[in-house]
Amino acid sequence: MNSKKLIIENKKGVKLQAYLELPANQKPNYFAIFAHCFTCSSSLGAVRNISRALTNHGFGVVRFDFTGLGRSEGEFADSYFSANVDDLIAVNDFLKENYKAPSLLVGHSLGGAAVLVAASKLENIKAVATIGAPSTVSHVKHLFSHDIDDIKNKGRVEVNIGGRPFKIDEEFVSDFDKTDLPEVVKSLRKPLLILHSPVDAIVGIKNAEQLYHSAHHPKSFVSLDNADHLLTNSQDSLYVGEMIGSWVKRYFPQQENTMLDIAGEQLVAHLNLKEDNFTTTIQTAKHSFIADEPDSVGGDDFGPSPYDFLSAGLAACTVMTLKLYAERKKWDLQEVYAHITYSKKHSDDLMLDLDKPTRIDHLSKKLTFIGNLDESQRQRLKEIASKCPVHKTLQSEVIIETELI
Repeated sequence: MNSKKLIIENKKGVKLQAYLELPANQKPNYFAIFAHCFTCSSSLGAVRNISRALTNHGFGVVRFDFTGLGRSEGEFADSYFSANVDDLIAVNDFLKENYKAPSLLVGHSLGGAAVLVAASKLENIKAVATIGAPSTVSHVKHLFSHDIDDIKNKGRVEVNIGGRPFKIDEEFVSDFDKTDLPEVVKSLRKPLLILHSPVDAIVGIKNAEQLYHSAHHPKSFVSLDNADHLLTNSQDSLYVGEMIGSWVKRYFPQQENTMLDIAGEQLVAHLNLKEDNFTTTIQTAKHSFIADEPDSVGGDDFGPSPYDFLSAGLAACTVMTLKLYAERKKWDLQEVYAHITYSKKHSDDLMLDLDKPTRIDHLSKKLTFIGNLDESQRQRLKEIASKCPVHKTLQSEVIIETELI
């Protein structure tokens, strides 16, 4: 995932900090905007994970900080709901002018309400996804309801929201009552995906039900079982990103990914050292996937490890080769499993007579055949399993040439 820092001015001249996340090929098919949750920022782990997942589906994603939050300019008191919508529109206009008009809006919590309102005002937005969104904008007032009388009496007061101090005023509070969100959703008439956890303790699941019933088809709902409101478990946020990326393909014309300008190569791997730990995006001409290291070695475990992919190549080539051989022989091979494990083993343990005993790379391949096969057929398939192209490559002398481009 490639990331570019952006500075976007809203209509009041406030500079919003944003990041544009790009697919590994740096050529997105479509653009999306992500609106973060109330009092959060675009650097929240869930925001980054969802953006990462969407780039794997060919999206360029802008995640930005609302006015007065994160690293954007302004005061939090100026970040009332309608100002959030204005910020979204400013980001939308920036993309239209400098890149390409965005087609998808994604919003988390109150950001979900904001993208619904913004989508109703932006013709270029073709689909909307909300995550843990309230069904009424005024829902968030309960977070500081005990301070409302003080706000009316004193003008601007400091309130505690989620353990953090924020200064708000009466305009900030009253603005939440100006938007009839169910009516906005009812008239939206754009594909809508509602993702919500049934155990969300901040914005209850009833909100998702109300949003769903207010919306017209096409509309979809995905339950985020056991997830908390902020999606603090990274697996939940990655799941959300994958679901949105898969869902929205139904409404957008499919485009073929274009590789980076490295003519003749088969794939590219990209790691952004500033944004990611070991998480690496890999892209072929038509497919994208993620590699990572496990928690045990300091990774985030967002994808298979490099050696997992090595083993996967051997396993896939093995079963495909066995399929072709069995079909040519007209044998009743119905299913085949190849279990691969990579490890380092000492030559003495492998009963190898070497002049200098040492630890060597070892791949264990275990096969399971399903079908009406006699013992001679099973043994022959075992022999053929060692003749697949990847198996031969791994056992042969391999030359790897490295150059800078």
